[in-house]
Amino acid sequence: MDRAPSRKRSSGGQRTTALAIGLLGGLMLGASFAAVPLYRLFCSATGYGGTTQTASHAPKARGQRELSVRFDANVAPGLPWRFEPETPEVTVRPGEPTTVYFRATNLSDRPTEGVARFNVQPDQAGAWFDKLQCFCFSAEKLGPHEKAEWAVVFFLDPKLTEDETMNAVDAITLSYTFFAPPGGAEKNAPKTGAAESPASPGKS
Repeated sequence: MDRAPSRKRSSGGQRTTALAIGLLGGLMLGASFAAVPLYRLFCSATGYGGTTQTASHAPKARGQRELSVRFDANVAPGLPWRFEPETPEVTVRPGEPTTVYFRATNLSDRPTEGVARFNVQPDQAGAWFDKLQCFCFSAEKLGPHEKAEWAVVFFLDPKLTEDETMNAVDAITLSYTFFAPPGGAEKNAPKTGAAESPASPGKS
């Protein structure tokens, strides 16, 4: 007679515990989604992880120190492109606007599109690498076997000379990788499911 109420209290406690765990899981999931844009904002503001900066105009000040900027171009699996820099390396001075070009070729017989992701190495250089123009801000589309040339305009912030972590850096690498956009890998893939027309019967 005394056990039934005990089971009810136990069941109620289990429901409360399950509800608490569910709420905690929901809060953790929501926090993880909120952390993504915050992380991107943090990287953009600080250059963390080699994230570059953007600018509307170049500074008037010019530095005397010379640095090499190297260019690396890659294409992820699923995108039938060839992608390469026009020149592998340039020498620049802080504050000096520089324009370089990248070439892309669609190697397939169908229209395709790609999105570029980028960073610079070493990581601390990202805080001082400013882009004025870049093809990496939106998806790029190429027709069958179409070729394109895209410009990147950048400068190194003259204040990088005040950063002690940059004292030993004499070369910076700007790296791009083109990916098929979300859902684009299937769109870019050749169609293999179309039924073939039956062959005409041969005459005996």
